[in-house]
Amino acid sequence: MNREDFPIFKEPLIYFDNGATTMKPQCVIDALVDYYSNYTANAHRGDYDNSLKVDILYEGVRGKVRQLIDAPDASEVVFTKGTTESLNLVVFGFMKDHLNPGDEVLITKSEHASNVLPWMELEKEKGIVIKYIPLDEENKVTMENVQASLSPRTKVISIAHVTNVIGDIRPVQAIGQLCKEKGIYFVVDGAQSVPHMKVSVQEMKADFLAFSGHKMVGPTGVGVLWGRKELLEETKPLCYGGGMNTTFESTGEFELKEVPTKFDAGTPPIAEVIGLGEAIDYIMAIGLDKIHAHEQELKRYLLKRLEEVPKVIVYNKTTEGAIVAFNIEGVFSQDTAVYLNHYHICVRAGNHCAKILKDELKVKNTCRISFYFYNTKEEVDELIRVLKDAEHIFDVVL
Repeated sequence: MNREDFPIFKEPLIYFDNGATTMKPQCVIDALVDYYSNYTANAHRGDYDNSLKVDILYEGVRGKVRQLIDAPDASEVVFTKGTTESLNLVVFGFMKDHLNPGDEVLITKSEHASNVLPWMELEKEKGIVIKYIPLDEENKVTMENVQASLSPRTKVISIAHVTNVIGDIRPVQAIGQLCKEKGIYFVVDGAQSVPHMKVSVQEMKADFLAFSGHKMVGPTGVGVLWGRKELLEETKPLCYGGGMNTTFESTGEFELKEVPTKFDAGTPPIAEVIGLGEAIDYIMAIGLDKIHAHEQELKRYLLKRLEEVPKVIVYNKTTEGAIVAFNIEGVFSQDTAVYLNHYHICVRAGNHCAKILKDELKVKNTCRISFYFYNTKEEVDELIRVLKDAEHIFDVVL
């Protein structure tokens, strides 16, 4: 689907590492080049034509994000470097001042490091308590386990909408409703969901949602934090400087601009934000329902074909996300990845920044195949052909 839009596919390449980052269509590349070639200027700084054009395009992307995630207002869209910075802004810009020692934060052991390490640091600094929602026998989150994990001290539930190894789609609407009823903050890591399916922050009743541009055919170095406006107004920026204040005096007094501009200290990632806007236009033109359906069909096809390959262990056969985690019995995951690379097949190997998932999965490292809309059944067929010949893997690796 739409492979002709991606210059990188002119060369022999089977790319199955979309959970890490995605390829870029020509229209996104052109948007970046156009900014650098034809109207380069800073944002919110100048009173000349190019600068005003930058302001219009840059701010216009907030509206595109609002539409993408069904947000109430474009002013609730904050641009960051990516999901990691967005979640750090939630933890250290908001939660640090709104949680007390002993308050409990619920996460899971299948979360990405970006949704674990900031909480661990806040646990050291503030004395909050991290608790883990148990996963079921298929390594999924159930409402039963969420409810059983609650206590009177639970103040935050912070989870991925779709996890980056197991690929399970969490019941975020039900969790969001529970949080609303209990007065619990609900933080959603949307890095693996926003690029792949329709997401509505209103339907999931989220307080914060984070995602990255580069995982949805956009540029690297740009992401989004969406938050309810009243919460963003209470969130402190992590960075201070030009462009985000209305005034400051030698006496030490200063005043910040309103949300979301108060988070735009210094020169923002202008080209990247414009490229993100182009990427949003591109995937919405294809249709997120169409993307999700295509990925699910590919996953079902892959799982069926993997049954033909001897000694393959699949760890997430029943999840709905566009991810398959597997190993070849007796072969280290990185060796499998190096072997596949010999045939121009790109997969991810390792712990995938989910280092404590091993407690649940009982294995430290896996190979991960993560699909996007430009992948095909023919690529899956080639993968299976190569894996069937894996008895010669060490002839290639060594």
